[in-house]
Amino acid sequence: MELKKYFDEHAGFGVLATADARGAVNAAVYGRPHFEEADDVLLFIMRDRLSHANLQENPAAAYLFREEGEGYRGKRLALTKIGEEKDSPRIEEIRRRRHEGSGADGGSKYLVRFRVDRIRPLVGERE
Repeated sequence: MELKKYFDEHAGFGVLATADARGAVNAAVYGRPHFEEADDVLLFIMRDRLSHANLQENPAAAYLFREEGEGYRGKRLALTKIGEEKDSPRIEEIRRRRHEGSGADGGSKYLVRFRVDRIRPLVGERE
């Protein structure tokens, strides 16, 4: 199943893990990712906090998504940051498409692009 379709069809809970240049790890709660046309490029809207700061030093990240419901179904994605846009008009466009509230509570926002390097199930090793 392609990733965009998967995330459109499944609700759940996500965690984005990043690390700084020294390897100090941070994990933060994030919603479902957004997608560009290519299924192997996803987007997260980020504030200028620790996850974003880590990505300035180390482009590697991991995203864990647990589907709602019983059991342990979901995905683990190995990601590499490939770009970002600061205070992009695309952020509000994406939020409107997903019917999310406005992020008008102040502070800069970044639309961060990631290449999907690997997809694994939530548990187990088979892809």
